[in-house]
Amino acid sequence: MKLKDTYPLYLANEAQKPNTDLKVTDKFTGEVATRVALADAKTIDAAIGWTVKAAEPMAKMASYERQAVLQHCVDRFTERKDELAYALCIEAGKPINDSRGEVGRLIDTFRIAAEESVRMTGEVQPLDISPRAKGYQGIWKRVPIGPCSFISPFNFPLNLAAHKVAPAIAVGCPFVMKPASRTPLGAIIMGEVLAETDLPKGAFSILPASRDGADLFTTDDRLKLLSFTGSPDVGWDLKARAGKKKVVLELGGNAAVVIDADADLDDAVARVVFGAFYQSGQSCIGVQRILVHDAVYDAFKDKLVAKTKTLIAGNPHDEKTFVGPMIDVKEAERLDNWVQEATARGATLLCGGGRDGAMLEATLLEGVSPDTKLNREEAFGPVAFLIRFSEWKEALDIVNDSKFGLQAGIFTRDIFKILDAWDDLDVGGVVVNDVPSYRVDNMPYGGVKDSGLGREGIRFAMEDMTEIRNLVIRRRPH
Repeated sequence: MKLKDTYPLYLANEAQKPNTDLKVTDKFTGEVATRVALADAKTIDAAIGWTVKAAEPMAKMASYERQAVLQHCVDRFTERKDELAYALCIEAGKPINDSRGEVGRLIDTFRIAAEESVRMTGEVQPLDISPRAKGYQGIWKRVPIGPCSFISPFNFPLNLAAHKVAPAIAVGCPFVMKPASRTPLGAIIMGEVLAETDLPKGAFSILPASRDGADLFTTDDRLKLLSFTGSPDVGWDLKARAGKKKVVLELGGNAAVVIDADADLDDAVARVVFGAFYQSGQSCIGVQRILVHDAVYDAFKDKLVAKTKTLIAGNPHDEKTFVGPMIDVKEAERLDNWVQEATARGATLLCGGGRDGAMLEATLLEGVSPDTKLNREEAFGPVAFLIRFSEWKEALDIVNDSKFGLQAGIFTRDIFKILDAWDDLDVGGVVVNDVPSYRVDNMPYGGVKDSGLGREGIRFAMEDMTEIRNLVIRRRPH
């Protein structure tokens, strides 16, 4: 299997190849793997204009027609699953087993959207709450918000793009999408499949673009919603410049997992290793802070270090590889510097710590100072550290001592502690007896504080992409 030499962009449902200016590298070898057309400001402006023209015909599509488009995507992604996984493995450096897993989630996400596309319901609401409203009846429905702008990240270039595209089609919103410049291929292949459908012209444009040339995705007032997934600094800046449009942000985190004294340690170790190091830790809900009860700290640490040392790192095409390269050398250097800062400030390196180009070893530390970057910021790589605690409330307070609040995991068998965590943890989701990295694509997913605004998960994204339109009826007086 091999990639095409070049890939187009998609403008108003049609493939166009005005240039081959965007180089896409193999993240393991560093070599140029293919070239992709790059959109300029004129192309982006034209694409937004087409979404405006497509808004009415998209809104008037019948539910079964939108469902048919989504089901076509499910069928074609299933047929092309090996191609999609191969492209993802190259452009993101994601180990092949993780790449296959993401293709499976892409298919799941479109399948869920196909199901939900015929369930966009409203409500009949009695209005006669007082004598003045006697004889009045209310009914409300959801209608598409209109043209949308989507900016997706490099770490899940298939599934996180799908979480924007699929609900937009399900509700009838035309869109322009900017995929991450380092990993555009998945979105382009998505465009190939969408172009096979009968969506109205202008329903979608998929436009790789440089960050400098992509300002219209954020600032253009013709767009009614901006959905961005990426780093907090970029996301909050985009929100400040987005004007009157609705903004949905799915940003970063430094997720914590709590291991209580009654946890099944072998099970917890297996899940924490997965949560911390799968796809080289490049997940906004990857395990970064590991809180362990005093009573089991030493035993858990020994098991965790031993398991981490068995992870195979290297070529992401190798079936046995668990840790592949980070997205580029610069990111690996950044996180390597954070590890060195932590150890210089007194942290103990338990395993890992080596770096070769973009390859950073699976790394565990303990005794990390609270005011280091490794504790306060998002690592976004294969590095995690242990923290000892003795009281449950102490653990919850440590989890909350973060500017982020995406998800948290807790391993305990105590239902009262579970309910306390659900009440008291300032996060978007609490995962019990598993790591915060766990996500199913139909659940409400998103964060609080610096981790973002709004929720993904198909039904919840559909709500963000619609407005409520009310109807009030005055019955004939008797």
